[in-house]
Amino acid sequence: MNKAFTRESDGDDDEPLAAPGVPATGKNYITPAGCARLRAELLQLIDEERPRVVEAVHWAALNGDRSENGDYLYGKKRLREIDRRIRFLTKRLEIAEVVDPSVHAGSDQVFFGATVTCVDDTGEESTVTIMGIDEVDTQRQQVSWISPMARALLKAREGDEVLLQTPAGTRRLEVLSVSYPPAAKP
Repeated sequence: MNKAFTRESDGDDDEPLAAPGVPATGKNYITPAGCARLRAELLQLIDEERPRVVEAVHWAALNGDRSENGDYLYGKKRLREIDRRIRFLTKRLEIAEVVDPSVHAGSDQVFFGATVTCVDDTGEESTVTIMGIDEVDTQRQQVSWISPMARALLKAREGDEVLLQTPAGTRRLEVLSVSYPPAAKP
């Protein structure tokens, strides 16, 4: 068979991106800042990066034999990656439910968007912020609202003790403080 009619793939190009798990409720809570970041990335891909790659692929296609043209092959691969990311972001934004955590400012109860300081039964103190699935940054002590720690802390108040199930066993956490970000300025 002529090589022009076969499709070569290195395997990982055609696999869909694994979406972070959405709970059975189907809700994808996200903060306004997280939603803005996802939208900005989507618009940057659509308005800037994709047209630039399409232009490069077009230029490479004009250079002759496409089967041995590295610029063309790389450009097509990059275009598939961009299109996959665009589809992923579009789907995530469609099911996103934007929740402004600043509405709970001043509350001592833990809700979505809260920054919670707690101490465990060994005396180790930790601070976490409960965020949306698509915006979690573990380097900044953020946990997803569907994580075991967040589920244990949600609805607790300052001074409450909660039980956290971990692979190493059950840990008792005492909520020391709860804070929320200030309201965004219009």
